[in-house]
Amino acid sequence: MALDTVALAQTTPDTQQPFSELGLKPDEYARIKEILGRRPTSSELAMYSVMWSEHCSYKSSKVHLKQFGDKAPKSDALLVGIGENAGVVDVGQGYAVTFKIESHNHPSFVEPYQGAATGVGGIVRDILTMGARPIAVMDPLRFGPADAADTRRVLPGIVAGVGGYGNCLGLPNIGGEVVFDETYIGNPLVNALCVGVMKHSDIKLAKAAGAGNLVVLYGAKTGGDGIGGVSVLASETFGAGGSTKRPSVQVGDPFVEKVLIECSLEIFAEDLVVGIQDLGGAGLSCATSELASGGSGGMKVALDKVPLRDPSLSPEEILMSESQERMCAIVEPNKIERFLEICKKWDVTVTVIGEVTDGDRLEITWNGEVIVNVPPRTVAHEGPVYNRPLAQPAYIDEVNSKTVDVPMPTSDSEIKAAVLTLAAAPNLADKSWVTSQYDKYVQGNTIQSQPDDSGMVRLDESTHLGVAISTDANANWSYLNPYQGAKLALAEAARNIATAGARPLAVTNCLNFGSPEDPGVMWQFAESVRGLADGCLEMGLPVTGGNVSFYNQTGAVAILPTPVIGVLGVIQDVRTRTPMSFTESGLELYLLGETKEDLAGSEWAFLHGQRVGQSPTADLAQEMRLIELLLEGNSFFAAAHDLSQGGLSAGLTEMVLRHKVGASISLVNPAIDLLSETPGRVIVAVNSADSVKLQELATKFEIALAKLGVTGGDSLTINNVRISLTELSTAHTSTFPRLFG
Repeated sequence: MALDTVALAQTTPDTQQPFSELGLKPDEYARIKEILGRRPTSSELAMYSVMWSEHCSYKSSKVHLKQFGDKAPKSDALLVGIGENAGVVDVGQGYAVTFKIESHNHPSFVEPYQGAATGVGGIVRDILTMGARPIAVMDPLRFGPADAADTRRVLPGIVAGVGGYGNCLGLPNIGGEVVFDETYIGNPLVNALCVGVMKHSDIKLAKAAGAGNLVVLYGAKTGGDGIGGVSVLASETFGAGGSTKRPSVQVGDPFVEKVLIECSLEIFAEDLVVGIQDLGGAGLSCATSELASGGSGGMKVALDKVPLRDPSLSPEEILMSESQERMCAIVEPNKIERFLEICKKWDVTVTVIGEVTDGDRLEITWNGEVIVNVPPRTVAHEGPVYNRPLAQPAYIDEVNSKTVDVPMPTSDSEIKAAVLTLAAAPNLADKSWVTSQYDKYVQGNTIQSQPDDSGMVRLDESTHLGVAISTDANANWSYLNPYQGAKLALAEAARNIATAGARPLAVTNCLNFGSPEDPGVMWQFAESVRGLADGCLEMGLPVTGGNVSFYNQTGAVAILPTPVIGVLGVIQDVRTRTPMSFTESGLELYLLGETKEDLAGSEWAFLHGQRVGQSPTADLAQEMRLIELLLEGNSFFAAAHDLSQGGLSAGLTEMVLRHKVGASISLVNPAIDLLSETPGRVIVAVNSADSVKLQELATKFEIALAKLGVTGGDSLTINNVRISLTELSTAHTSTFPRLFG
């Protein structure tokens, strides 16, 4: 096929172009022609199609996401906010931490191992481009029913992909989730979080400033993998038979990325770059247009200089390829020699492909012919913006009007059976089958990881400064009330940080929803964003960035609204952390927070096939008082464990099994006390000598306090019900090996 140049496009306005096959709507194609004053070339069409995709442009979510800026709380800690590759916060002692969560859902359905692996690789490069050394990853995962054939197809591959890539990079996996629900069948959620650390002076931004500066591509060569990958895959609804667009999923090489990380950090340490961007979704189309758009001028790129693994690739394919482990840097000419030396030292392929101009256009040539000549902002930042129709779905009033009607245990045998049932439920069972495939301790700075309430890593080996991170989402609550669901997820993630003794500081999010073209889904999304923005404002926690994943839908069945909220907190000395569980007998166990009859959206209701009722209402003022109590009590707490999914039953199970130390518990209303999932509750263990201090703190912060019992023995005894730790452990640990082993 003859090269489609800008000159040819100007003289052949009526040439038919496959814009709809590339995911563009007729009015979007018309707008591109209006911007350019002519039809686009095939290369320009490729660029606009991937950059204006839902995944890259946020065209359906922008109007709602601006609330995170409009309602942003004042934060002295925030150094870089929304709009860059990742947010950055000040954690003290001259350190800055960057963290972000993103989705790789659709590629992971098509090709589980590589989809998940390259999801990890992509988020790690986002952190690297901020100038930080990546230090840990997390992986919140969602699947269809645990015993479904498709879950057995995708889960082992996804887990192996997350572990395989992260382990090879030498990054500890310090937390995440594995949740099952029938709505995720055909739409698994693979969300990946990375956290990195740097000094304040090391922060890098995505901008191409300074006419005459060089555009340098370095890392892996460009191949045909991932052409239209995540940018196309994540912007359509799967039909009942799965994806009809099956572009090749990106193929990752973690060893290439590991070398790229070390090479980049050495380049950053010598201050050799003006701007930096990784090549993730939309590949070179994204990197060139975003760098040019973020800078002060234009850019000229010779596409034929791009090193290729496959020499048969067309210009359009090179621009759309999402091949992994590639970076694009802006380098001053007087520093290029040293830049090339460092790349040679690390055996990293590096090529100067262009330069920054003093104009206002992104110009790309192919063997001297101009194939792209566009205003870069129109590609990267001025795509379509849709205020899509939204309407409360009919199911809301229907499910909210019903009350949960599930059998409640009354006899001793029924109480024992309920505790064992919850312990073995796939959503609550021991996840060691998954987490044993991840390296949690590489680098030697992991302080806690799964199954703790949060992951924690040490930043400084001399001062013991550290950060804790937690990700949470209760999609059952979001289904019943998306506004409250988002607030409740925020509160839980913050509480999980505080139970360990860390102060919550900032928020990232991964908002996973069905098709934005469905007004009901759009309403769920809008309410979730409103809830999260309101919650962050009230709690004083800035949103530093995140990700929206739409079209998680098979036919007419959308996933549950799943806003995964990540909260990062700081702890001045990791040696003072409060552990999740106790290691000795004779400690007194207390429940902080009041227990109400909250069964709507609970695991007990889910196990009985019910998703009805009113979700709990988030009391963020109380949550903030509870956080202060946990931070102040950190000095004498022997253990603290957040109660969430599975309520007190699951919390006690996890605590007694952690170190094989039992407990004797007295409950007034065992059925409700064990099964309710009222938010804002924490189990704490203290020495009897410290019980008065705990009571004083509870009074000071106006938090309900009730004594549960004492630690010790070889069983979990609840009133007259004795469950041996051996029997409880068998129930808790056998589920995953039975399903997937």
